[in-house]
Amino acid sequence: MLHDPSHYEPPVEIEPIRLSSAEKDVLRRLASQVAEIAALPTHREKAKLWQELNDLKSERPMVWINEICWNEMNVDDELTLTCEGRWARNQETELRQLLYQWRHLPGDMVVNNYLTCPLAIHSTDFGIIEDVDVVMTDKTNDVVSRHFNVQIKNPEDIEKIKMPVIHHNAEATEIRYQAMCDLYDGILPVRKSGQTHIWFTPWDYLIRWWGIQEAMFDMIERPAFVHAAVERMVDAWMVELDQFAQQNLLSLDCDNTRIGSGGYGYTNDLPGDNFDPAHVKPHNMWGCSNAQIFSEVSPRMQWDFAIEHDMRWLERWGLTYYGCCEPLDGKMEILRRIPNLRKISVSPWCRTERAIREIGADYVISRKPSPAILAEDTWSPERARAEIKAFLDAADGQCHIELIMKDISTVRYEPQRLWEWSRIAMELAEEAHR
Repeated sequence: MLHDPSHYEPPVEIEPIRLSSAEKDVLRRLASQVAEIAALPTHREKAKLWQELNDLKSERPMVWINEICWNEMNVDDELTLTCEGRWARNQETELRQLLYQWRHLPGDMVVNNYLTCPLAIHSTDFGIIEDVDVVMTDKTNDVVSRHFNVQIKNPEDIEKIKMPVIHHNAEATEIRYQAMCDLYDGILPVRKSGQTHIWFTPWDYLIRWWGIQEAMFDMIERPAFVHAAVERMVDAWMVELDQFAQQNLLSLDCDNTRIGSGGYGYTNDLPGDNFDPAHVKPHNMWGCSNAQIFSEVSPRMQWDFAIEHDMRWLERWGLTYYGCCEPLDGKMEILRRIPNLRKISVSPWCRTERAIREIGADYVISRKPSPAILAEDTWSPERARAEIKAFLDAADGQCHIELIMKDISTVRYEPQRLWEWSRIAMELAEEAHR
């Protein structure tokens, strides 16, 4: 996520990176393990399968797991950090989590034969953050319950939403890049990477400042007020995107970058014919949007208060992904108006038969099996298998499907549940070869 509406991100600091010999040994050892995995031919094969899926020529359903409750995953100290410095610990976390996922719940993951150094980019954000009361059930888990205190009550409050300013701290980027190149020399090359896929979701932000019930009532009672607020949010994102493009801070995402709330972005259709490798533009990339809070909103209202506003954003990208948790079956008439739409989220709250019938083979079905099965008192692999199989059987080999297990709040501190879900999903996906 480019922004986190729960807090402001401070500007990037320029600070030297110093590593102890012990930290270097740990990070180089982990990177060497990644290099061995990345050299396996399976990654080229999996990348090809993802590309065929996104090109609507899929051989079989694809499987990927993310948004993992890492606080519950540690087994035999595989995720236990030993580095002390902040930068070193961030590096160690990324490497350990990658290795862990490969060993235990890989699905169709693809491991790069290089490491990425993100550009040190800072956005001033939207000028307003959530005012929230939080309830926790597990202090080690960042998934919490929130009560949002209303900050946008009247039309004049829309002015609280400010236009972001983007700055790239080139010196900080170079310090990090040189540190990575020196550290991983002889193991894996390092590539600089700008902003890839952007999670664009105006309503995810607005309801945190507006209140859910209040926003629903205002769509009926004060529609002009709501339209003005949504337009202001789209303006803010557009201003920010223009700066990314002008400052040449975008990077391609037609690779193993997560797209929307789904899987990887591999496709032959991007970056497209109008492409300058020295200057990536939005039309060379994937875009997305959603309106998760609109689960019970009619198709007409979803068009009027969300998608029609989003079109200014969505039209700028080469391909687009729509949706997240909101059920979109029954709304295909409005979704088909989105240009270059390629992937559609099919959440657990969708009616399976209608979603499959309405989407067909025209788009990728980004199926989200419910993570609730992982959180129950007793783990039932038989029911997990039955739920996945029922969806694939209903599709009957006629659709292009990715199975994305996400939003995993808890596995009851039994990570083996998720390991087994991964194995089951892969078995069924491979049996469903088109």
